[in-house]
Amino acid sequence: MKILGLTGSVGMGKSTAATMVRAMGVPVYDADAAVHRMMRRGGIAVAKVAAAFPGVERNGAIDRAALGKRVFGDEPAMKRLEAIIHPLVRADENAFLAAHRRRKTRLVVMDVPLLFESGRDKRYDATMVVTAPAFIQRDRVMARAGMTPARFAAILARQMPDREKRKRADFIVPSGLGRAVTWRALRAVLRKLDPKLAAENPDRVESRACANW
Repeated sequence: MKILGLTGSVGMGKSTAATMVRAMGVPVYDADAAVHRMMRRGGIAVAKVAAAFPGVERNGAIDRAALGKRVFGDEPAMKRLEAIIHPLVRADENAFLAAHRRRKTRLVVMDVPLLFESGRDKRYDATMVVTAPAFIQRDRVMARAGMTPARFAAILARQMPDREKRKRADFIVPSGLGRAVTWRALRAVLRKLDPKLAAENPDRVESRACANW
């Protein structure tokens, strides 16, 4: 089984790329979604996070907005949170990979926001970065509810610069030239890792999939 790591800085289009990959029939592990699941009511991270950050639990779940206010801009608090979450995500990721190995899946994609920053790229067969021009990135991020220039700058400060990610990546996928261009670039990468995708995902899927985003 081939494992492809997918990443990209905030606002670069990584989530859209992951959706396209799923539409091509390739399983995607979403690290962010895993964290959300762990912090929901009954999630395995709730008790540990609530103990480390009193007051962030609401009705048996972690209030992510309250937690964000506690850790954002506070590096020791962020490291304390990461020490709780990262081992849980690694275990969840391992379970995902083990399940697909049992199914003899040929290719999976791991959607990891801090892929290079965490060193997890070393665990995978190849890495892929989704990128766009800085002005497009800024426009996308600043359009988000509650975003401010200061918050945007703080997020970027925690992430490896896009240019460095592009240097390290095995594959680069553009997201600022239209969705059809992104689709074709993704498809080309996936076919290099699994040539059988050429037969199983005909080109006509592209027009239907891109029309839905």
